[in-house]
Order: sequence, then structure tokens, then C-alpha cells
Amino acid sequence: MTNRWKSIGLAAMLAGLTLSASYAEAAGVLTIGRREDSTTFDPIKTAQNIDNWVFSNVYDVLIRVDKTGTKLEPGLAESWTASDDGLTYTLKIRDTKFSDGSPLTAEDAAYSLLRIRDDPASLWSDSYKVIDTAVATDAHTLTIKLKNPSAPFLSTLALPNASVISKKGMELLGPDAYGEKPIASGAFVVDEWRRGDRVILKKNPNFWEADRVKLDGVEWISVPDDNTRMLNVQAGELDAAIFVPFSRVEELKKDPNLNVAIDASTREDHLLINHAHGALGKKEVRQALDLAIDKKAIVDTVTFGQGTVANSYIPKGALYYYADNLQRPYDPAKAKELLAAAGASDLTLNYVVRAGDEVDEQTAVLVQQQLQKAGITANLQKVDPSQEWDMLVAGDYDISVNYWTNDILDPDQKTTFVLGHDSNNNYLTNYKNEAVKELVAKARLELDPEKREQMYVNLQKMAKDDVNWIDLYYSPYINVSRKNIENFHQNPLGRFFLEDTVKN
Repeated sequence: MTNRWKSIGLAAMLAGLTLSASYAEAAGVLTIGRREDSTTFDPIKTAQNIDNWVFSNVYDVLIRVDKTGTKLEPGLAESWTASDDGLTYTLKIRDTKFSDGSPLTAEDAAYSLLRIRDDPASLWSDSYKVIDTAVATDAHTLTIKLKNPSAPFLSTLALPNASVISKKGMELLGPDAYGEKPIASGAFVVDEWRRGDRVILKKNPNFWEADRVKLDGVEWISVPDDNTRMLNVQAGELDAAIFVPFSRVEELKKDPNLNVAIDASTREDHLLINHAHGALGKKEVRQALDLAIDKKAIVDTVTFGQGTVANSYIPKGALYYYADNLQRPYDPAKAKELLAAAGASDLTLNYVVRAGDEVDEQTAVLVQQQLQKAGITANLQKVDPSQEWDMLVAGDYDISVNYWTNDILDPDQKTTFVLGHDSNNNYLTNYKNEAVKELVAKARLELDPEKREQMYVNLQKMAKDDVNWIDLYYSPYINVSRKNIENFHQNPLGRFFLEDTVKN
């Protein structure tokens, strides 16, 4: 899942500068500083970490990914079985309730799956079109029949965007109202959403694991400026903050009042390229850009050694990662030759940069200098984070750095989103390769692990040859919290297990 954001505004800036201490001191309420505000609580309408990381504790899924980020475990489905032909899955739904006290049933689970498959507003429909039918056999039995066997199917049920929502609630309230203040199936319920400022969550007493939850509530507070956010934690105005700048890690580690958590991740930072813009539609030009960027210099300078150079859209350590994938050397002279041969000498690009994001701004300056050595002019356009995502969606950019973290264990989700379908212009890039798209679909159906792995090896090679985007680096999640906060961690897919977090 990616780093994207929407409405933040002046209120968030002011909140970041002068946070009321009463929030941080509230008994049992965890305050977390983050860059961006949420965009919606309708799970099918977003693909953003800023939303999904909150969803994961407001909603529950049928099947979860465990804390290690390596295996599936029961969620709202306490057990499941699959038929020998791999076409029918039967899930037993727990006897539990939504936050409004209404029963959570197999009918709600079926409705949620069919909605993510069929609703025109769904960003995730491609991953669920394999579902033929989803039926509540009884209140606690969900039967799913697939059109064909699907290797990643169980993993897709763990996607936060496939969370179980209330059928009656959605039909009564409508998607807009539900997306503002949803009926929760997870550990916390949305008490209030102050747009541009904070999301206020309260413990859900009807959650099936309510006894596990130690916090009374959680506040996700928007503080767009990285340094301000760190100062807020150091001053005790926030209990915790995410997205710690690489440059601040060692300093924060020395603060006796703080804990710095460096957790394994599936994060991959990359340079988006808009293939629909002129010369960028030529593969040779994109290959020249790749040659013109010194990734090792970015890792050393920007990440302070916390990152490692990326060579694939599949992150290191993830299923089917191809360690021997091509890594183009830094060669500005060769880049110049390719550009000249493609008739793209003196290339000028609009580089959209997130203002206030220390890492993004540092990367932009470095990349700009590197591209200049290959004769490429990159004009940096610094924009407020509230503008940036809309600009990328609209295609109002040439290049821009972004990142993705996996949401499921299987590579199908990211591969589909980035390489294999058209509904989101292949993740904002307008990348098109019909052979790649066809192989993405075939890999989803292949049940032989060795054959399937080879398909993903080939996809990684093809994506690198085409330069769908430029892989930059892999890095861990780095978060900070006060010493009185326990169990504030993410698993490799990014989920915060706030049901286990303690504020002493």
C-alpha cells in the first residue's frame, strides 16, 4: 500500500505546533502523530496506508495476518475449510456484534465481499472477481464459490479493504455517511473525525476480543511537518509518532524518555514515472532515467544507511522476491546516449515533491542533481501533502517519489495493482504491457508453487526491462513513542496491533 494523502489544511499545521497537553495526558488514550489526515472510512474506496492502518483497528477481517507478517490466523472467521478442487471455501463466523450492538453475521461478510467485487467505487475489484458467489448458508456459515482455483485467495481475505462492514448500516446510512462515521467490527469505534486535525477512536465494548484491549481510546493526529512531530513527542505532547525521519533516529535513541522502534517492513520507495507524458512513454527514455539515478547515494545520504538498494517491485524478504533481478548501474554517460538515440536530449521534467517531508525533499534535491549530469532538467514543484495525491491521480506530474507497503502475504495484490490492470492506470503510471497483464492473471491461477514462482521471477524481469517505475530502496518502519507506552509496533505489512498497546 502506498503513501498517499488528502485533506490536511491549516488546522493540522496549527495542531502540530501547539498540541494540547490534555490529550497526551488523558488516561488510557494513546495519541499518535502522523503526517496526513484520513481520507475515508469506506474500506473499498481507498488504497492508502493513512486509511488502512486505522481501518485495521476499526474493522476486523475474516482472516488476519499475524504479528510476524508471515502467516494467516483466524479473525472474524474462527475456522475455514476448502474443497479438494479449490473452488469452495466454507468459513465459520464468530458469534459477535458490531459496535452498534447489532449481530455480525455471515450475511454481512458475504455483503462485504460482493461489495468490494462489484461496487463501481471499489479500487480492489480485480482481486475479488475470482469470487463467483458468496452466500450466508446460515447466520454463522459463509460459503464462497470461486470461478476458478486461486492461489492468493485466502490472503486476499486478510486485506484491510475487505473488512467486514454492516450490511444494514451501509444500506441505511449510505456510503458517504458510513465513510465518515462507520459501524465498527474491530477493536475501536470512530467517535469523532475532525477533518484536517484528528481521528478520535474509542474502545469498542462489543469487539469479540474487547478483553484484550487495554486502551480507552486512540487519537490519530495530523502533524504534517516531520520535525514538529518529533518535537511534539519529545515534549510529551504526543505519546507516539510514525514516520521518523532517518536523520533523527540516532538522536531520538539517546533520549531517555523515548523508545525508537525499528520494525521489519515490506516498504519499497520508488520513483513514479508518468508514461503518458511525451518522451516518458518510450522505454529507452525510462531506462535512461534509471541509469541516471544513483540509488546507493540515496541510501547513504537520505536513509543514513537504514535502507538498502531496491532491485524489484517485490520487496526483499517477501514471497517470490527475485534477488538476482537486474540492478542498472549508475551511468549518466550511458543515460545521455540512450536519450540522444531516443530523440529526447535536453529532457525537462516536472518533479512533484511533498513539502514538509524531510526525506522526500532531500531525495528530490539529490535526484535533481543526478539527473542534471545526464542532461535532464528536473523542475521541483513542492506541494502541500493535501494536493499531492490529487495531482498524481490526475496525472499532473512527470516524476514523483512514492512508496508502497504490502497489505497481504501474496504478491498478487501489489502485482495486480501496479502491473496488471487498468482501473487505476497501473498505480498512477499509465504503464501498459499486455504480455505483462496476461502473465499477472495467469500467476493468480497457478497452484504449482515452483511454476508460480517462475512467473513472478519473469514479471520482475519484465517490469525492470520496461521500467514501469524506478526502484529506489527498501527500508524498515521507524516509529517513536514515550517510555510509558508498551507494545507500539507494526508487523511487516504495516498493521499496528493497538489492541495490545498499553499506556502506563
